[in-house]
Amino acid sequence: MLCNTTLYYQLMQNRAVATITAILVDDEKLATDELAYQLRDFPDIEIAATASNGLEALKLIEDLEPDLVFMDVQMPGLDGLGVIRKLREAKIPLPYFVMATAYDQYAVEAFRWEALDYLLKPVEKERLAMAVERARKGVADRAKTAPPELPPPKPTLQRTKLLVKSNQRNFIVDAREVVYATIEDGLITVVASNLEGQSNYRTIEELQSNLDPEIFWRVHRSYLVNIHRIKEVVPWFKSSFQLRMDDKKQSEIPVSRVQTKRLRALLKL
Repeated sequence: MLCNTTLYYQLMQNRAVATITAILVDDEKLATDELAYQLRDFPDIEIAATASNGLEALKLIEDLEPDLVFMDVQMPGLDGLGVIRKLREAKIPLPYFVMATAYDQYAVEAFRWEALDYLLKPVEKERLAMAVERARKGVADRAKTAPPELPPPKPTLQRTKLLVKSNQRNFIVDAREVVYATIEDGLITVVASNLEGQSNYRTIEELQSNLDPEIFWRVHRSYLVNIHRIKEVVPWFKSSFQLRMDDKKQSEIPVSRVQTKRLRALLKL
């Protein structure tokens, strides 16, 4: 039987080449700093961001679409298991979760919510190596089974005008003037050159299917952008970008990991 140290170094030597993006979530900064320091031993783990509570984690997971999340269980406001529950309710694809806590009584509940692993604080490097190896295998298996991305079908009738509700009035907006559209809590907001309001479409998919696919691009599950209204491509974290649009607020929109490849091809990045 292999000792823990031997197993640790074997796992390190067998690591995959592909980068795994990760988010660290803990309300104790010392714990986050310590885990980040330990993860330096794993060059394929790229820390995209850190969060100090569950609500921050929800936003980061939706925007960054990480492969892996190391998350404390007990946090004020919204705990770690609550984050997973909220993501499921919103039907947001889940990353792999490695839960970390000083208390072992949450382990059963964590695995019930399909956590990949459960680490007790202080985290031992051998156990961390095992959790990382599980994440590598899961990410690799998920990549093998992911369906190929297909372009949206060309709509039979492309809308050139959209109805936008603002200040209890109904405005007709030329589709070319739409800078971007976003959805939150089931409500679609359309941002145009000189107007911002709500659309009567129910989903981003429905809105996209009625617009010219050569112009309107789904850069993120929550955002549809007019490629002619992109003002600047802003490097975000390593190998990722945000789009700064040319609306009045110069809104910055995240590009999902899936769509980053298309962005590089489109703009020769």
